[in-house]
Amino acid sequence: MGCRVRRFWSDEENGRIVAQSYAPGVSVSQVGRCYDVNANLIFKWRCDPRYRPTADRRGAPSFVPVDVVPEPPLEQPAAVLGGRIEVALPSGHRVSASGSFDVDRMRTGEPAARNGGRA
Repeated sequence: MGCRVRRFWSDEENGRIVAQSYAPGVSVSQVGRCYDVNANLIFKWRCDPRYRPTADRRGAPSFVPVDVVPEPPLEQPAAVLGGRIEVALPSGHRVSASGSFDVDRMRTGEPAARNGGRA
């Protein structure tokens, strides 16, 4: 069994190999096999800022178009007369209330008016 000679790559060669590993549809192991370099060494070079390709070599960043539309208003009555609300808590307990409720106040978490706790 012969001795393996350690190979030294110039910074320019490392940069070229790393740039090829970023090409679309190419795996790091494919590039490594082309140059007889272990894929782990290429991954190590990819982490090194000296060999990290610039944005223009890797391709310009691409954006996906997004349409932002306003949320449609909720069409609910401002008050529900004679309703019942029951909330199941994670502990298994249930809290229930019946009567009339101000839906907007409940949605915002606003406390009841100062007239004895009634809305």
